[in-house]
This record gives sequence, C-alpha cells and structure tokens, in this order.
Amino acid sequence: MSPEDFEEAVSDALQLIPPKAASAMDNVAIFIEDDYTPQPGEDPDTVLLGLYEGVPLTERDSWWEAGSLPDRITIFRQPILNICSTRQEVIDEVAITVVHEIAHHFGIDDDRLHELGWG
Repeated sequence: MSPEDFEEAVSDALQLIPPKAASAMDNVAIFIEDDYTPQPGEDPDTVLLGLYEGVPLTERDSWWEAGSLPDRITIFRQPILNICSTRQEVIDEVAITVVHEIAHHFGIDDDRLHELGWG
C-alpha cells in the first residue's frame, strides 16, 4: 500500500469516530510515521502500531489550558503493513489502531480497550 493510500485509510478511520466524540476531542494532532523508534530504556525490539502521547481529557485540569502543546497520536505504517496480508486487513487494522489511540485521548486504558475488542 502506498503512503498516500495509507494516509487515506487513516483519514477514513477518523471518519468512523462518532460526531459527538470527534467534537469532544481537544487539542490533539494525528501523525503518520513509517516506524516506531524505541526510546532509551525500552526493549529495542518494541513494535508499536500506534502511540498516544499527551494528557487524557479525563486528567486535564485548569492548568492544562495554559499553553499546553497538543496531544499527539502517531500511527506507524510499516508495522501495520507487516502484520497484514491484504489491503482490507490494512484498512481494518488502521481503523482499530486509530480508534484505540483516540480512546486513550479520552482516558480509556489498554485493559478496557481489550475488553471492548479494540486491543
């Protein structure tokens, strides 16, 4: 899948977010990168499909609004392509990953996401 097609799959996945939830998203930017680079102290073989970095809406306080940088959601193209064998699998995995990372923005942790089938 070309980078442009992958970007379109991410865009399409964002359209799956219910309008009420999408309008509640606050100060969050979505990025696509080829791969995740493990941070110092992490297992060098760490593979991520997506990453949420920021302060979940459920943890924000009045201090947060005072010049905080946007939350960042990154979707990693190559790991998703590596685990998928068809275009449809890529589209489905992108949707799962986008929803999963946006759920973190709303304060939903990995355990709950797995319970809900978005792990």
